[in-house]
Amino acid sequence: MPYTVPRAGAAQGSRPRWWTELPLIAVVYAAYSAGRLLARGDVSTAVDHGLAILHFEQRLNIDFESPLNDLFTTHAVIGIPADFAYASLHYVLTPAILMWLWKRRKASDYRFLRTWLLVSTVIGLIGFTLLPTCPPRLLDASHGFVDTMAQYGSYGWWGGDASAPRGLGGLTNQYAAMPSLHVGWALWCGVALWRHGRSVWAKVGAVGYPLVIALVVMGTANHYFLDAAAGVVTMGLGALLAGPALRLTEALRSRLRPAQEAPVASRNAAVPANVGDKCETSARERERIPRQQGRGADRQRTEGAADDGGRGAGAGAGGRGGPATDGAASTAGDGAPAAAR
Repeated sequence: MPYTVPRAGAAQGSRPRWWTELPLIAVVYAAYSAGRLLARGDVSTAVDHGLAILHFEQRLNIDFESPLNDLFTTHAVIGIPADFAYASLHYVLTPAILMWLWKRRKASDYRFLRTWLLVSTVIGLIGFTLLPTCPPRLLDASHGFVDTMAQYGSYGWWGGDASAPRGLGGLTNQYAAMPSLHVGWALWCGVALWRHGRSVWAKVGAVGYPLVIALVVMGTANHYFLDAAAGVVTMGLGALLAGPALRLTEALRSRLRPAQEAPVASRNAAVPANVGDKCETSARERERIPRQQGRGADRQRTEGAADDGGRGAGAGAGGRGGPATDGAASTAGDGAPAAAR
């Protein structure tokens, strides 16, 4: 079988390997979690930021979190499912859709959506660091907000520290409210489902899921309306920066590729010179092709028949040559007539 020389860049556009994707996503998520924990800031500063957002919303009459929180705390049939949604879907549905995109969609689509999600998460981390914000549930009770996660804590695994499991509240930053990545990630899921989902239910989920999460984060008093709006803006910035980020990583990869392909070039140096870049076979292999062997045998038989005909014509001409020829034939003995025949 002919040897094929690998071409540079053949792997571009191929589906990323899961053993490279999982560490990348794990590292970014670990940095996101650690950054949230380290960017706690001063509590008084976070409270001041939260009150400033609330007062600004009240002046514009866009403090939708206040009536929603009253509804969730009054009706447990709404508040309990909302708490479960806040504590789980953010961490379950987002990676599930990411895995679905990796397995079912084109590699280029997956790369863009994955990069969009990671870049937006980094932008959100910057927001947590620069603007620590106290969520409505941690404000003074005089502002009228009730922490539904604490109110219905006996129904789930969470405690009084946001959606963290009981006893692990110290491992989360409760003042990482601006922007709301619950809303941002839900919007990302909605866009992915709308663009790549083919069923009617996928389209319904694409529209309904971000809207439900926006209501949940406000009704549970975990975010202000402006936090949710900032989550949408964060995803918009991430979408704009995803393309340049992909081009930057591809440029870095192309710079590193010559060093990686050096061992391949050294192995290709041992390939025989008669093997070309276009996967041509060697001359020796072409000689062993049966059709070419058959053509060579036919050519040899044709040339042999032509030689025999020439010798017969020469003998006929000698017979018409006259007495000298007859004498030579008579002196040749019995063997000459046989040769003439």
